[in-house]
Amino acid sequence: MPIVVKVGGSLFDHPGLFPALRQWLGEQPQRALLVPGGGPAADVVRQYHRTHHLKETDSHWLAIRMMDINGALLRGQLSDVADVVEAFEFCRSDEGNQQSLEHTWRVTSDAIAARIAEKRGAGELVLLKSIDLPERISWQQAAEAGLVDHAFPTMITRGRIPVRWVNFRTTLARRG
Repeated sequence: MPIVVKVGGSLFDHPGLFPALRQWLGEQPQRALLVPGGGPAADVVRQYHRTHHLKETDSHWLAIRMMDINGALLRGQLSDVADVVEAFEFCRSDEGNQQSLEHTWRVTSDAIAARIAEKRGAGELVLLKSIDLPERISWQQAAEAGLVDHAFPTMITRGRIPVRWVNFRTTLARRG
């Protein structure tokens, strides 16, 4: 069973991301499928949404394109050790399925990664984030706190996907 690894967009500003991620991926039991977060690139779309009063559906698709920009960066650095999903292509091909994702800001790369894990029959979804997950917090509470998107709890419950949370900032700090 593959593992799906969502690389949080907030991690892309760290200069040691790729060497540390390469090492971490080498320690995993099988080859990973990486799903990039949108990070600051998606924040630009959020600003355009507010400034230009874009339709939420249009903003959703633009933000997914921003994920693919980060995906191209991951692919260029790590294609020898991991596969990288084309988020826009995946989401377009998933359109019309009964379980496909809504086109709102309630859906970000977290839920997209969970949907990919569900469709690919992943044995695990790993979320590489910049913060710790508080102990004894439900996924619904995590969504309400802004730690994951609002669609994420439904996705992982429905797909019965095991989730591992990794504060990758801590990993980056340890590796120098």
